[in-house]
Amino acid sequence: MKKLLSTLLAAAVLAMVLPALAQAETKLTYSTFFPPTNLQAQLAEEWCKEVEKRTDGKVVVDFYPGQTLTKAPQCYDGVVEGISDIGFSCLAYSRGRFPVMAAVDLPLGYKTAAEATNTANAVYEHFKPAELDDTEVMYFHGHGPGLLFTVSKPVKTLEDIKGLKIRSTGNSAKLVAALGGTPVAKSMSENYQLLQKGVVDGSMHPIESNKSFKLGEVCKFGTDDFAVAYTTVFFIVMNKDKWNSLDSDSQAAIRQINKEWAAKHAEAWDSNDVAGRQFLLDQGGKILELSEEESARWVRAAKPVLDGYVKEADQKGLDGKAILEFTQSTLK
Repeated sequence: MKKLLSTLLAAAVLAMVLPALAQAETKLTYSTFFPPTNLQAQLAEEWCKEVEKRTDGKVVVDFYPGQTLTKAPQCYDGVVEGISDIGFSCLAYSRGRFPVMAAVDLPLGYKTAAEATNTANAVYEHFKPAELDDTEVMYFHGHGPGLLFTVSKPVKTLEDIKGLKIRSTGNSAKLVAALGGTPVAKSMSENYQLLQKGVVDGSMHPIESNKSFKLGEVCKFGTDDFAVAYTTVFFIVMNKDKWNSLDSDSQAAIRQINKEWAAKHAEAWDSNDVAGRQFLLDQGGKILELSEEESARWVRAAKPVLDGYVKEADQKGLDGKAILEFTQSTLK
């Protein structure tokens, strides 16, 4: 009788414990440099909430915006090392480290963030570059056309940009050099003070940043150099061990969310470009358009950046021409 009671008691305990174990939550941390007021950060926080919702609470993500967990340039390594479980930053802050994905950042003449986002994810899916093997990639997105903005000197010709110090990173820095300016590699979070204090004369950045980072308060001129407009690829990656610790249902739910959120980020970039342009104008800024002839000069001046990419990629054992041509054809 005692043995039967012991067995029944053990079964009762298991009946209570097993469901609790099955529902035990996994807590993750998510780091980004975007301030909490920025729509991109707000979308990231919504992603966290959606993950908890669609995994029925099995995965809970604590969100850390504004570089409170890792700085922008250290975000990727922070994920690899486990400082954060998930990271959202841009590949350009680790110049030379992501040679395949760097092709997307080239000055290929982007017109929308939707184009940039589709291109970035297509390039990753097609080439599955080993450079990202130390994390689990969630998704990529890219901002709308990156253009030139200056503090006090209007730029309408290549001659106007010569000698100007322009805040830029990654391939946009190479573009600045090709156009005759002097690139200054600093993160976006430092940009306002650099411009305000005159450390730099201008900045290469997406139109939306004039409002989201208040750069339209210090930049008084914008140059519509769309023919050589670049994008910046933003990554959302997860620590590989953390990803592998999730059950298959949670992984499937997160993959579906990732597809939806890449499009949401692109839509946000594009809508914010409209607001960013208006913000610049509202502060008394002016938008300058290049003539067709001048625009063609900028394209010719920027061509060595594309050629240089192919050469550098080849030196790393990649097929630079194939990567560039795939990227260009996907964009078109």
